[in-house]
Amino acid sequence: MTICNSRNLSMMTDLYEMTMSNGYYLEGGKSDRVTFDVFFRRIPDNGGFAIFAGLEQVVEVLTGMRFEDEDIEYLSSLNMFDDGFLDYLAHYRFTGDVDAFPEGTVMYPNEPVLTVTAPMIDAQLAETAVLAQINHQSLIATKARRIVRAAQGRGVSDFGARRAHNMDAAVYGARAAYIGGVNGSATVLAGQMFGIPISGTMAHSWVMYHGSEFDAFRKYAEIYPDDTVLLIDTYDVLRSGTPNAIRCAKEVLEPMGRRLKGVRLDSGDLAYLSKAVRRMLDDAGLIDCRIIASNSLDEYSITSIIDQGGRIDAFGVGERLITAKSDPVLGAVYKIASIERDGVQIPTIKVSEAVEKITNPGRKDVHRVYDGNGHAVCDLIAKEGEDVDLSAPYRVIDPIKPWKDIVLEGCTSKRLLQPVIRNGKPLSTSPKLSEIREYVESQLRDEIWQEEQRFENPHIHHMDMTPAYYEFKMDLLKRAGGSQ
Repeated sequence: MTICNSRNLSMMTDLYEMTMSNGYYLEGGKSDRVTFDVFFRRIPDNGGFAIFAGLEQVVEVLTGMRFEDEDIEYLSSLNMFDDGFLDYLAHYRFTGDVDAFPEGTVMYPNEPVLTVTAPMIDAQLAETAVLAQINHQSLIATKARRIVRAAQGRGVSDFGARRAHNMDAAVYGARAAYIGGVNGSATVLAGQMFGIPISGTMAHSWVMYHGSEFDAFRKYAEIYPDDTVLLIDTYDVLRSGTPNAIRCAKEVLEPMGRRLKGVRLDSGDLAYLSKAVRRMLDDAGLIDCRIIASNSLDEYSITSIIDQGGRIDAFGVGERLITAKSDPVLGAVYKIASIERDGVQIPTIKVSEAVEKITNPGRKDVHRVYDGNGHAVCDLIAKEGEDVDLSAPYRVIDPIKPWKDIVLEGCTSKRLLQPVIRNGKPLSTSPKLSEIREYVESQLRDEIWQEEQRFENPHIHHMDMTPAYYEFKMDLLKRAGGSQ
């Protein structure tokens, strides 16, 4: 079950995609095959890496694209489109190819993480849907990873649904957060759709509804004796909440042969309170009772709590995860790289006064290069099909500092862009979400330098080019400059 497959999202597009596609149709260029690259320019929160997420939904949207009668009727009512074009849309299906990094791949700026090669109209109509999925889920997966790293092995759960920007953002945000490493979600639909472990306790309203705090705790424990987690900050954490939780453990759960699973703090000085609560629980013999904290947490507040000696076992993270509040934009773009006419590839390049906005032209491969210990030392852009032979010393070029003499020795590589869709048909089923999550974990454990994973001044991953590709780009830039 997925939201994408249960409804038609083809109209979730920018108007200019429709107007340009109408123009291509009228010009007779609808069948020209083109290649568009998806890439981003800056890592959120000045981090050292991002995580590629949302590919499964991209495949679902593209392979299910269609325009229903009501869509055609609406487009016709705008009086902007040729009748022949509208008839073309009425019979439309995506027929292009997609290559992409495997979902969950650690990614870096200015490398194509997904390419669409398709007839011009197909490629143009794909833009908004592709970017919406990749921008959102990659952003949330990346933010989740930062929070999980800050927790230093303690559990992290997504509590963000009610603060997400809408229901889709909550559900797909939970999916992305799980890819990024959180243990589970409080969002039930995310559990149903994606098999994400779900968890939750009680709200303050449960405590306030009952006659007393202890009565609220007692009744909850009687209903859920195997999974009792009590919210202890409705009135007073140390004078009321914790003593009543201990009493509930002793008078209600232990006579049933059960143990109090946990208590939750949702306000106040979490570092101070957690230490005090831990002492009280331990003194009562509840050393196995976990302390869970929530309330506007992120990687910075979690780091601070742990640095202060806070005794928190797990964190429920809401708004600052599900909205990536500190830096809520990934900024992936969709740029044309090549046009095929009469069987000949014509590379294209966008030139700008802002150097960072100059695109990498043409159809290309991306290789991740590893040293003898399996650490990723750089990513390497090459011309499509170019032989990258690392069995001998291999010279590469840093496009930011092309004067540097960089030679790779004793290295291996793998090609990152893999075929995903051919002629409009998916080539395989998507991996399980748990497999994508483990793929992220394995890269960050075994391949990606720890220096790239720190929050402050992370090491910058090198994005190099083969000499052939660099010369190809420089030649195209010179020709583009001469045509201005």
